[in-house]
Amino acid sequence: MAIRNELVEELIARRAAANAGGGIEKQEKRRKRGLLNARERIDQLYDNGSFQESGMHVDHDTSGMDHMKMPGDGVVTGIGNVNGRPVAAFSQDFTVSGGSLGRMHSQKICDMMETAANLGIPVVAINDSGGARIQEGVHSLSGYGKVFYRNVELSGLVPQIAIIAGPCAGGAAYSPALMDFLIMTRKSAQMFICGPEVIKAATGQEAPIEQFGTADAHASVSGNIHFVAEDDKHALDITRKLLSFLPQNNMQDPPHRIPNEVANFDDPGMNDLIPEGTKKPLDVRKVIERLVDGGDFLEVQKEFAKNILIGFARIDGMVVGIVGNQPPVKAGTLDVDSSDKGARFIRFCNAYNIPLVILVDVPGFMPGLAQERGGIIRHGAKMLFAFAAATVPKITVILGKAYGGAYLAMCSKDMGADFVYAWPTAEIAVMGAEGAVAVIYKKEIEAAEDRKAKEAELIAQYRKEFASPYQAAEHGMITDVIMPSETKTKLSLALRISLTKRLTRPPKKHGLMPL
Repeated sequence: MAIRNELVEELIARRAAANAGGGIEKQEKRRKRGLLNARERIDQLYDNGSFQESGMHVDHDTSGMDHMKMPGDGVVTGIGNVNGRPVAAFSQDFTVSGGSLGRMHSQKICDMMETAANLGIPVVAINDSGGARIQEGVHSLSGYGKVFYRNVELSGLVPQIAIIAGPCAGGAAYSPALMDFLIMTRKSAQMFICGPEVIKAATGQEAPIEQFGTADAHASVSGNIHFVAEDDKHALDITRKLLSFLPQNNMQDPPHRIPNEVANFDDPGMNDLIPEGTKKPLDVRKVIERLVDGGDFLEVQKEFAKNILIGFARIDGMVVGIVGNQPPVKAGTLDVDSSDKGARFIRFCNAYNIPLVILVDVPGFMPGLAQERGGIIRHGAKMLFAFAAATVPKITVILGKAYGGAYLAMCSKDMGADFVYAWPTAEIAVMGAEGAVAVIYKKEIEAAEDRKAKEAELIAQYRKEFASPYQAAEHGMITDVIMPSETKTKLSLALRISLTKRLTRPPKKHGLMPL
């Protein structure tokens, strides 16, 4: 017997109502503003036809609103393939009660996250919500608590990526904040704990939203987000690109594409990047462009703490996380923000088995009263802690300066680096030659007839005797001194050798990072 027509028609009608969300009219208004709807965002994320939805027929459980329908309770959840690999996602639907979070809305998200944990697959959260559903009171707050709890459960287990594609205010901002990467659209999204009106009422301050709640403000000032997208489509493209570098879970290796044959990547052009004279800074971004396959470097937090660069790439097909000082900005020093930026990225790479490549050109920690009062000791210690605790392959290349505590904080051999290479231009010392000579040879300089000439002579002598990479090599502190042109070949060979690295730490719950 064939299925009865009325049953078929009912299912078709229910699916159509769910797909319509808050109604065709609301969806059209959003399209005219250049915004994708919740399901269109899902379609843009996943490989064609691979998405399997869960909870399509869920409705709200809000007391006193029985007369209203909220398709899916304002959120679309499910699993599909991204570049052929399964990924779980939820997409909040602003056309349904402003995407507000109620009990069933929360339950759908939590069920999806639990499934992702059980299957060992990444989670993508597309946030576009007016916040807690006021009519549900404490049940709505409870719903947020359950989501936050699962964010923490999944942390270090499967990658979590949040897209801020609309409003994300108050407590709603903390779920993205607990995830690994935040992508925010430039024009249509806002994220904050307290809005301008609340700030003014509480403090009397005028606080334009542009100063704290936009993508640009979060990317460059607070450092709360990792990528700025021009629109929804761009945000989803970034998500797909980011996932292409990540493993499915903490038990897997990242998606390496290692060729069978070992190649020679001799690159004479790398030698030409060395600046003439010690005063002109080396642009580490240009080094990275020549070092990674096809110049394809997915930089993370590009606009925040620009004195350090972090991001994902492939070197001879092998996925790596790159951490590099950037001398054109603040001389490449480590400060409060760059230490936080670097340490968090190192911790992520370690959690997901991504080898680390460290490019060093650092004259030290940033001096100054503001840095000292801002806690540079505590923040700088995060870099030391992150590198020392990391058990993934760690390969360090010293390009130029490597002075004092910052030399250690950028993963020297003593901090657990598996391979340490140095260019002939490297200077490894307690402090810079100029500062050291001024302290050590103060009397000799003052007694000289030509103080400037004597100082220059002593600086050259200090560099040769105390800061040369060969001195470090003689004492086994670096693996080899290499030509810049050899760098990619050396890194490729070191990565191939070290991908099998397995290091067990003493049993304990966790270390106590100086947060």
